[in-house]
Amino acid sequence: MKLIKKYRNVLLRILDICIIVVAYFIAEMIINNNLNIGSELTVTMLNTIILAIIVYSVILNLFRTYKNITRYENGNDYLIYVLACLLSYTIIMTIKEVFNLPILEMRINLVAALIIVTALIGYRVTIRMILIQGHETSHDENINKKNVLIIGAGDAAKTVIGTLKTTMKNTYNIVGLVDDNINKVNYAISGNKILGTRYDIPRICNEKKVDVIFFTISNISNKDRKDILEICQQTQTKVRILPGTTDLINNKNIMSNFRDIEIEDLLGRDPIKLDNKNIGKLIENKVVLVTGGGGSIGSELCRQVMKYNPKELVIVDIYENNLYDIEQELRMNYPEAKIDAIVASVRDKERLNEIFEEFKPYLVFHAAAHKHVPLMETSPLEAIKNNVFGTHNVVNCTDEYNVKRFILISTDKAVNPTNIMGATKRLCEMIVQAKNKVSKTEYAAVRFGNVLGSNGSVVPLFKKQIASGGPVTVTHKDITRFFMTIPEAVSLVLQAMSYAKGGEIFVLDMGEPVKIYDMAEKLIKLSGLEPNVDIEIKITGLRPGEKLYEEILMAEEGLEATKHDKIHIAEPMNINMDMIESKLQKLNDLLETSDNEDKDKIKNVIKQIVPTFRDGKQLNEEKMKEYVMKNEENIKDNSVEVVEHKKVEVIA
Repeated sequence: MKLIKKYRNVLLRILDICIIVVAYFIAEMIINNNLNIGSELTVTMLNTIILAIIVYSVILNLFRTYKNITRYENGNDYLIYVLACLLSYTIIMTIKEVFNLPILEMRINLVAALIIVTALIGYRVTIRMILIQGHETSHDENINKKNVLIIGAGDAAKTVIGTLKTTMKNTYNIVGLVDDNINKVNYAISGNKILGTRYDIPRICNEKKVDVIFFTISNISNKDRKDILEICQQTQTKVRILPGTTDLINNKNIMSNFRDIEIEDLLGRDPIKLDNKNIGKLIENKVVLVTGGGGSIGSELCRQVMKYNPKELVIVDIYENNLYDIEQELRMNYPEAKIDAIVASVRDKERLNEIFEEFKPYLVFHAAAHKHVPLMETSPLEAIKNNVFGTHNVVNCTDEYNVKRFILISTDKAVNPTNIMGATKRLCEMIVQAKNKVSKTEYAAVRFGNVLGSNGSVVPLFKKQIASGGPVTVTHKDITRFFMTIPEAVSLVLQAMSYAKGGEIFVLDMGEPVKIYDMAEKLIKLSGLEPNVDIEIKITGLRPGEKLYEEILMAEEGLEATKHDKIHIAEPMNINMDMIESKLQKLNDLLETSDNEDKDKIKNVIKQIVPTFRDGKQLNEEKMKEYVMKNEENIKDNSVEVVEHKKVEVIA
């Protein structure tokens, strides 16, 4: 074998010469049906063969065909063989006409050329297949290939198949494809059959023992993506998804762009439509200030604000690492933009005065806050200092420096709060509504629930727990939360900002509440594992101040529609600034006379200041009773069909 590799080119040249010789004898037999070659014909044949050997050898050499590695030759290389043979035939016939040489006629040369090109390509393809088969056979014993099912039969799928077959053939075995276009079913892409539609995925995964699913559909609605991925969940097979951009389809290293399925993919949200014109009018060529600009919401606010060409973006945050990260990201993406990253705390009124005096912002987004519920239960005074008095400081600065509009980032935990964090955010809303009555600045708040992927969010925690082998911890099996993606929430914040006239609390439509236990199950399944078999889901009990069910409105609030179907306005409360100042004085006295260990005393004062503050344990018991009663009514009114594998039971 080593000897063959050493003299490979010599052997190929000899073989090509033999093909040329045999081709001319076959061509003569085909054209003239003549096997009895006379002396005159022998001379002509000899002249033709010698000339052909010289011309073909030179042209094939010029086209560098002997430099090819046979195992890796493809269609482009074979096309070169066709062009080389066509050019050789043309040169031979040109020499015959110009020099009037005694060589065989045109028809014989043409047939010979066809035979030569067919033979050249044919034996090279044969060698290539033998080499590939031998290579795969030698490795198959040591390689455990993963069976792959590809969802989608479009351009991206074709590119993925090509990559898998060339550079990852020893890692993956393609069992087939699925596509919802029934006209494609039973046809093939690059030799891989389209086995069915989305509804056949569980059957195919079971029959073909699929190890991983590649989701390659780019132009698909969020709802369809969600529906297909939920079908994939039934298989407990690892799913990887290709982001839907045309650029990725053209990327030679397309496999590196696959990512694991995120819980966001299963929300099935339709893209949010924004009135960019109104948003742009407020932001373009204006100075915009974002507090807490290094946080998950604040940094996304900065990203989206920059799309509307502000005159200057001022980012304020006390945590320098996050601040540095968002500053560098924006400078890279907007090298000509004016961006100021300032380390400062909203607790420091004098520092805020300096910032407002220097930059004189037109719009202020106040995202700085302590938001982690259990931590704020442990350190309640820190929540009061940062959330309440920090907001009060920023609100006063916006009034003093004639800011056009101020937007507070609030939370659904401010509704009937059962924890210190929620109560402080409710007081922030009250400050905003009261200040709006006595200031020229237009104050508003935007209230929404949990955002996926934010700092302190449950999803990153679940992923870490799954990666470490579990258990995944859930505080209560029935706990629910409203969820929204960070870009989705921030887009609606900007839209709400454009609607604000002052005094509003905008409430974002968060969709249907999601059970945290169900979310944990989905994330485990998306990792190709089985809940409570491969990864345990452990119930740990509700944490201090934690609600079973979040709310978006208090009893005394009503909802008013806006131009956007996902944004509503809570009915304004009758709150005046004198009342707020007296409440803040009580809190200030509390800060001077208490420490974080005086939790009962702090909560009693908070209850006086925020009348809707409630005992979490009592509220959860009430909500559980409502939940049980509601389900009992549903069971009485409806028969429930329970399906487990092939067994069906009906419970009346």
